[in-house]
Parts: sequence; structure tokens; C-alpha cells
Amino acid sequence: MSIASETFLELADRFGTPLYVYDGDLAVQRYNELFDFIAWRPLRIHYAMKANYNPILLKLLRDAGASIDAVSPAEVALALGLGFDKNEIIYTANNMTDAEVAEVMDTGVLFNIGSLSRLEKFANAYPGSKICLRFNPDVVDGEHKHIMTGGDLTKFGMLMSDADTAAEIAANGNLTVVGLHEHTGSGITRAESVFQSMKNLMSLATRDRFPDLEFLDFGGGFKVPYKPDEERIDYTAMGAEITRLFSEFANEYGKDDLEMRFEPGKYIVAEAGHLLTRVNTIKDNNGRLIAGCDSGFPQLIRPILYDAYHEILNLSNPDGTVKTYDVCGNICESGDRFAEQRALPEIREGDLLSTENAGAYCYSMGSVYNLRPMPPEVVVSGGKTTLTKPRVSNAEIAKSILGE
Repeated sequence: MSIASETFLELADRFGTPLYVYDGDLAVQRYNELFDFIAWRPLRIHYAMKANYNPILLKLLRDAGASIDAVSPAEVALALGLGFDKNEIIYTANNMTDAEVAEVMDTGVLFNIGSLSRLEKFANAYPGSKICLRFNPDVVDGEHKHIMTGGDLTKFGMLMSDADTAAEIAANGNLTVVGLHEHTGSGITRAESVFQSMKNLMSLATRDRFPDLEFLDFGGGFKVPYKPDEERIDYTAMGAEITRLFSEFANEYGKDDLEMRFEPGKYIVAEAGHLLTRVNTIKDNNGRLIAGCDSGFPQLIRPILYDAYHEILNLSNPDGTVKTYDVCGNICESGDRFAEQRALPEIREGDLLSTENAGAYCYSMGSVYNLRPMPPEVVVSGGKTTLTKPRVSNAEIAKSILGE
């Protein structure tokens, strides 16, 4: 935790709970680290906006030089509205509608197409365009089955065996294939999976098949430690191997200025986020202690959706006697738990808890289930605290439904 515990206590008193707090400086640090790990130049990092679309974080990353991976027309519109250039955005939606394609085409953003069906429609509608093609790398990895995006069961990307057909469709439609793309999964657990996915995509990128390549995009999925005793992956060693593999490929392809791209989301923002909650109920169910707080799974869904582990800190009583708790939310679901049978310093009613690594796929996947509004968001950066989204009242939620 790079923000002091006292600061969290002050923020909770100032803005109330539940409250999302982001360390903007840490997000920028994680972005910059990728250029230290991977020596290849030119290297472009497209931040995966779906992980967290907080506008202040996006502006900080924009100023640091980041590009954007967008997966919906609204994400494209937000990126453009925040000052990202159209050439800094790649559009990687899946199962696109014709209307969605037309909307994004008007912006001039590059399309990343992952099905033969859409590629044919695109070639007929927009001959002469530049495109990127997404392939299934045929490597399965990730922290949970729902976020593994390679292999036979996935909906993402064209099969590697479709490469010749895709090249033919592109040629017949006078499309220029400037990039190839793959994404293996989120929270990749084995470095070899990254290397093999790269090798598989590079095996498709031959001069006779795709002669006009400007870049290869290897997706995201860089893992971060969620558990306190979990070792951080040696990204320096991984980056050295990534650079070696790509250097060999670029030499073979005959283009030493071929751009390498990655699209991390979680790696950049996960550790920067914290969800602050206040405990309002303590129960002892025949020896099983339950700590109930003022947030719930719609506001941080990863534990119930992915069986994900998030460290929880008792900021109010960090040196208390350790006891075992179920940390539960305020939603009418029995699965509404942030942690189950977790050893924590004694929790008392009124204590402030911080759920860690809450910067990626937490707020962005939130909802107002049970008509409980999403928490406000605060970004701390450069010694400045910015409230980016104020608290929505219960009355305002009701009025929005009533159309008032």
C-alpha cells in the first residue's frame, strides 16, 4: 500500500464510505515499468480501458504516453473526448453489429477484426481500409476459466488455420493488413504461455501472407500478486525473452522497425485501487464470525464472479488480536462475501476496511443491483486528491428510474 493508512482514514471521513481510492502515481509507475522490462523499440502500450475507465487515471496515462485498447463505441468516444488521438486507439470489440462498425469507422480508429464473417462484411463495406486481424493463439492460460481467451472454447479471434482465408478476404477487399493480434487471457500464470502465444502469432506473420505489417500486438494478461505472500513475477527476465523472440522474428520478416504492442489493463491499475468500506454489523453464528459492511458484490464483483482473492486490511485496528471472519456485504445474496474464513485483526463495528487490488475490473464491472448506488471515486496523485465521481443519493437513483 503506497498511500498511508492515515490518508485512507481521512478520505473516508471526508467523502464517506463505501469509497474507491486510486493511487494515480502508482498506475503511471506500472505503465512506465513495462518499458524498462521490454527493451524492444518501437514499443507501444495500449492500456485496456475496460479495466478502469476513471477519467483522471486515463488523463494521467495519456500524459505518460499510453495508447488505448477500446472494446466498445463508448470507450472510443471517451478516449477521443479525453484527448487521445485516433491513431493511439485500437478497436477490439467482438460480435460487432453493423451499426457499431459504422459508428466507430466514422472516428477513423483502427479496427481489430476477430472473425471471418465480420472480415467479409468489413471488406464489402469499407474496401481500401487498413485493418488489424485478431487470431486465437491456441494457448490456454489465465487466473479463471472465464478470463481465458485462447483455446477451442473461446469466442475470441480467428483460428490459426484460417490465416490464409483471412489473407485472401483482405486481398479481395483491397484491405491492408497492418497488424496481427492475439490475447491469451487475464492474469497469465506461466511465462511460457506468453512466449508460445507470441511464437504462434509470429508463425502466421509471413511476408507472402501479410506483406504490409506495421505491428504485432500480443494482448495483455500480465499478472499481479493479489495475495500478500504471492511472489511478483520476474518481468525483467520475461521482458528479455520477449525482446529476444521478437527481435529474431523482425529480422526474419525483414523489418527492424516493426512495432511491438501489448494491451495490459490489470497490471497498470489493479494495485492502484482500494475499496474502503465501513463495518456496521458483527455476528457470531455459533462461533463463525461475520463482519457486515456498507458495500456489496455489485461494487466489487470479482470474488463472487471469479472466486478471486482480494487482501483486506483493517485500517482502524491493524494490531488487533487476529480472528477469523467472513467479510460480507449488504446485498440480498448469500454469496455476497468479499472474503470467507479470513484471518484478520479483530474487527469491530465502525472499523474501516480496505479491500486491496481493487483498481482493475472492480468499479468498471459495477452495477446498482438492489438499487444501491456505486461508490464515489477519488484519485490521489502528485499530492493532490481529486473527487472524480461524487456520491449518488438513493433519491437520485429512484428519480433516474422514474424519469424525473
